[in-house]
Amino acid sequence: MLSVLGGGLLLAVVLAEAFEALVLPRRVTRSYRLTRLYYRTAWGMWKALGALVPARWRQTWLSVFGPLSLLLLFVVWAVGLVIGFGLLQHAVSPALALPDALYLSGATFTTLGYGDITPSGYAGRALAVLEAGTGFGYFAVVVGYLPVLYQAFSRRETLISMLDARAGSPPSAGRLLLRAGPAGGVAVGRFLERAEEWAAELLESHLSYPVLGYYRSQHDNQSWLAALVCTLDASALVLTVAGGTDRPQARLTFAMARHALVDLALVLHRHPGAAADRLPPERLKVLFAALRAAGVEVRDDAAAIAALAELRGLYEPAAAALARYFGFALPDVWLEEERPDNWRTSAWARPAAPLTSLGGPLADDHFT
Repeated sequence: MLSVLGGGLLLAVVLAEAFEALVLPRRVTRSYRLTRLYYRTAWGMWKALGALVPARWRQTWLSVFGPLSLLLLFVVWAVGLVIGFGLLQHAVSPALALPDALYLSGATFTTLGYGDITPSGYAGRALAVLEAGTGFGYFAVVVGYLPVLYQAFSRRETLISMLDARAGSPPSAGRLLLRAGPAGGVAVGRFLERAEEWAAELLESHLSYPVLGYYRSQHDNQSWLAALVCTLDASALVLTVAGGTDRPQARLTFAMARHALVDLALVLHRHPGAAADRLPPERLKVLFAALRAAGVEVRDDAAAIAALAELRGLYEPAAAALARYFGFALPDVWLEEERPDNWRTSAWARPAAPLTSLGGPLADDHFT
């Protein structure tokens, strides 16, 4: 009886967890899940070990967790299913010792079929057929899951890479507006439109595949959270203190990006907390001066500044909570120090000139 109860309960839990994680395309609302406990515990231990890794390699260490934890989770589920079916085989075939029942279960689940141990009785044979079908379906779902996951990862990284030339790395909303200049309102509006679609895809993919949150970007100074926060910062600036850009589009982008940020914090049970001021008054004044010098229309009255602070309060606490959990650094709204973009740097060539210097007189006669 204990084997039946234990095996049945183990199978029910593992199959429910695998279904919710791999097949169900929506957020699971129940608070207790073994998969969530697995990721919280494993990620906490991985970050603690990462603190012992030299700073130069720390981001590489953290980036390994996402793919490795997923593969280990697949193994844990498979082992759980093998043990569950093995306990049931032991229950329906008392003459079969528990180690032999587990061996039979493993050979059946992986469809090895050596034939040295076979199930006895109709119940054992029916159970073996059921386990073989379950194993076949499990491996099919896993094989189909990985390409979809990596396609979602690739789509997520597209806008992050686009931000490099537009807003720097790490991205800064102030630099996004500064580089666009007075005639770049249309370009900024188009970018915010693209960012709205990207935020919607980010929300859908990270709710369906929460493990994507642990997948880090190609460069250490980039992340999906930094891109999302930069999008919110840019939308907030356009809606309050910076003119010359499509404000209706900025409203739509702000709403979508905040929706994504808050929902992801909710899924991960990250309660909003105190956030460091990423745009203190003195830095805001420097941003105003830089935008004016570039010809961008600026509103610096008290009402506009208060509206900017109110909008920032809608998303910064959730962003700070996610940054602490994942070990990400939130980008500054305005970086006074100019840093080379990733596209300008190379390990085997001299740094490229800034964007503003491109398109000068052509020296190659083939292009004249």
